[in-house]
Amino acid sequence: MRDDPKTARKSREMHSEVELPDDVVVHADSGVGDDERAYAQDKVAHLLKFASGPVFFVKVDLVAHADPARERSAFAKAELDVNGQVVRAHAAATTMFEAVDQLEWRLRERIERHAHSQEAKHLRHRGDDHEWHHGDLAAPRRKYFPRPVEEREIVRHKTFAMSDTTPEEAALELEQLDHDFYLFHNIVTDEDNVLYRVAHERYEILQPPTIAGPSAPGTGISTSRIRPSAMSVETAVELLDLGDLPFVFFLDDMGRGSVVYRRYDGHYGLIEAA
Repeated sequence: MRDDPKTARKSREMHSEVELPDDVVVHADSGVGDDERAYAQDKVAHLLKFASGPVFFVKVDLVAHADPARERSAFAKAELDVNGQVVRAHAAATTMFEAVDQLEWRLRERIERHAHSQEAKHLRHRGDDHEWHHGDLAAPRRKYFPRPVEEREIVRHKTFAMSDTTPEEAALELEQLDHDFYLFHNIVTDEDNVLYRVAHERYEILQPPTIAGPSAPGTGISTSRIRPSAMSVETAVELLDLGDLPFVFFLDDMGRGSVVYRRYDGHYGLIEAA
């Protein structure tokens, strides 16, 4: 159920102690109605009270795709500058009101996560130099068990419906989960991608080959020169062993992304898109 825009405005006035920008700027194409613009403006403005610092600007983009082949034709994006750091969220749905509702949920999650990360930074490296504090880098990862190739097998097979997200949001999820890689559906390119860590707060993204070529992935994220191709699980496992790689990203016969990866016990795991 949609919130009453008047209620959202009243909520914003009740939280006047938060330093807010002059206005929430909404950019929308010709397919977006005035009521949808106002709804997005009020929804995003209501979230500013959760920011951990002054909000210097807020921008919302609404796009209604006219392509009838698109199942989720409504696209909503928000970008906030919270005390010098940008917080972003995206959402896509069948209607613009649904897209804005999803955007509100994702943006609140990103704002609260940003607030927690800022708090963690203040807790780092206090007292004894050898003491670990909340927010410090994780300890080095364990080595893989050197299991002979002939004994290795896929002992974990996970199939899940990937959520639509951006590379920046995928990086946040990867750090939150403390994984080596993250398989996701890129809402910008409408393709299955894999993001993986190459250094502290530096990432690379694996993208399938496209006619248009790779898109600009985002801040701190570079595009890998490796392009995954269609292959069987058995072939992907062979590549995993031949290259002594931590994982192999490949496409199944339907063009969906899959990952076969090396487990710490020396066996394999397989992740497939539903």
